[in-house]
Amino acid sequence: MKEIDKSNKSFEDIKHIDENGVEFWYARELMTILEYNKWENFEKVINKAKDACENSGITVFEHFPDVRKTIQMPKGAEKTILDYKLTRYACYLIAQNGDSRKKVIALAQTYFAVQTRKQEITEKEYSMLTEDEKRFYQRNLTKKGNYSLNQTAKKAGVKNFDKFHNAGYKGLYNGETADDIAKRKGLRYREDILDNMGSEELAANLFRITQTESKLKKDNIQTEKDANKTHYNVGAKVRKTIKELGGTMPEDLPTPKKSLKQLEKENKNELRKK
Repeated sequence: MKEIDKSNKSFEDIKHIDENGVEFWYARELMTILEYNKWENFEKVINKAKDACENSGITVFEHFPDVRKTIQMPKGAEKTILDYKLTRYACYLIAQNGDSRKKVIALAQTYFAVQTRKQEITEKEYSMLTEDEKRFYQRNLTKKGNYSLNQTAKKAGVKNFDKFHNAGYKGLYNGETADDIAKRKGLRYREDILDNMGSEELAANLFRITQTESKLKKDNIQTEKDANKTHYNVGAKVRKTIKELGGTMPEDLPTPKKSLKQLEKENKNELRKK
């Protein structure tokens, strides 16, 4: 049990959080934890994991985006090396395709399988959550969705991401930008609008996010102008669908009394007291 706890701590120690709050692991750091000494050998495991991902019908790039790093060499020289930003699911696939004779691989399989399951939730489980719990769940999905959308938008030629995201908001909110939404909600400067939405409003935005990414890929959008237009059109389409279903327009949905950041802070304070 001690070994499992020690290994779990190691996996958590090398976990990173990006600017969108999405967790990831660097492959070269994971390689060390999984007791691989040579990158060439570990890369073979990564390639097997990529194949497994693709065979499951899941986009490989979303879970195995490659990054380039510059390292210092002797005598002041520099060298560029390949690395990967791995999602938890990617780490799980790597563990599944690793050397099963290694005890640490078995521990990794258990750790990432359990932790991946914690990120999932069934429809029945979701219906039993409180409104605030639903908000946290939906907010987590929008963070991941926005991260993935940004990667796809970047490939489509987007450079001004504020303008790109505002195009989507304008479509969904009948011309309102992110600043307009923040002012209407009475938020402070730079306060996150998504942290101040109810679960229904977050769900509408999540649908906008995922459908925009899908359309950018499907239509092979290559310019920033077309990407912005696509985002606006998808937002407007989601708005039209809500109207046709007799739903409440997103700008008419109530703003929760407390932001998710406030709730998070209160939860931490409660835990400290206990």
